[in-house]
This record gives sequence, structure tokens and C-alpha cells, in this order.
Amino acid sequence: MAKFSKIEVLQKMTSTGMVPVFYNKDVEVAKQVVKTCYAGGVRAFEFTNRGDFAHEVFDEVVKFAAKECPEMAMGVGSVVDPATASLYIQLGANFVVGPLFNPEISKVCNRRLIPYTPGCGSVSEIGFAQESGCDLCKVFPGDVLGPAFVKGLKAPMPWSKIMVTGGVKPTRENLEGWFKAGVTCVGMGSNLFPKDVIAAQEWSKITDLCKGALDIIKEIR
Repeated sequence: MAKFSKIEVLQKMTSTGMVPVFYNKDVEVAKQVVKTCYAGGVRAFEFTNRGDFAHEVFDEVVKFAAKECPEMAMGVGSVVDPATASLYIQLGANFVVGPLFNPEISKVCNRRLIPYTPGCGSVSEIGFAQESGCDLCKVFPGDVLGPAFVKGLKAPMPWSKIMVTGGVKPTRENLEGWFKAGVTCVGMGSNLFPKDVIAAQEWSKITDLCKGALDIIKEIR
């Protein structure tokens, strides 16, 4: 069962403005990354459903976060079917994110009052997702669609709440472009977790990257 309510999760995403996106098959590495992001001010974390037995890693990390990072809302990403969504919700996922929009996932999440943020690449897709109860839609891939897409969408549909993933970097220029276009929050993956930093387990560097990105977001809003 989700630790936080739907409203609480959406508030965490909105207030911080950034959701880290991460996966590692090593449970201990995943735990440390969640903890170091929490230390940097992150309050919503997307664990990517990638690789064999990813749900088993998630199961351990959620339990760890409940003790070590009490205000962290742990969610799951890269979900494309309702069965996978149900599995992760049973393991304690507070939100579900996908690279595409599947209305059957909406039904599963709505039944349990879990936020579902589907990946959308057109105005029509976002409209259909909103009709199915998706409060926050993901513009994906962000590096292909760009800030201009978000700005264009918000003009006729200003009520839309958008998270963008893909091509987001922890720099002022990049973040300013997205937030000025009108995004609610950003999902950030590889640029927040350099491979060499993870390999060397230099956790303080990730904390600094998170804190720096969140400070920039706070300033430019």
C-alpha cells in the first residue's frame, strides 16, 4: 500500500520540481542513491523498472526508504502494462510513470488512488490521458519534443500539469528553458547520476547535484 496519498505525492513533485529517475541492479547501490538524493532535498524518486528482478530491488529499496528517508515518495517508472503497475503498487509504489499512455494502467492506479503519469508525445495523447484521470502527464521524449512543445500545449490547455523527461540537465540554462515553457516538474536521469560517480560511490557529488538543481528550480520559478 502506498505510504502517501495521491495529493501528497503530487504536492511533493510540484513543490520540489524534480524527480530523479534511476535504476541499478545492486540493491545497496540503489539504497545509497535514494539516501543521497534525499539528503539533497529530493522528496519523490522514480525507480526505473528495468532489468530482470527489478521489482525485487524495488521491494528492498522501498523498505529502506521508509526507515531512512521518511518523507520520500518512492515510485516506479517505465511501466507499460497494468499487470506491472499492479505488482509495483502491491510492493508500495506511491506513483506510476510510463513512456507511453495505457488507459488500462489508469484504471489500476485510479482504483488505488495512485498517481499515474503517462508518457505523451502529442496534445491529443495528453488530452486522452487527462480524461482518464491523469493529473500529471509526462512529455516524452523531452529532448525530441523540446520546450516549444510544452509552451505550445499550455497556450490552449493552461490547466495542464506537465513533467518532462529526456534531455533534462542540472544546469540553469536547461532548467530555465523547461520551467519558462511551463512544466510543473522535471524527471532527471543520467545527467544526475554520472556513471563514473556511481562506480566510485562518490555519493556526496550526487547530493550536491540534486541540491544545486533544486536551488536553480527554486530561483527560476
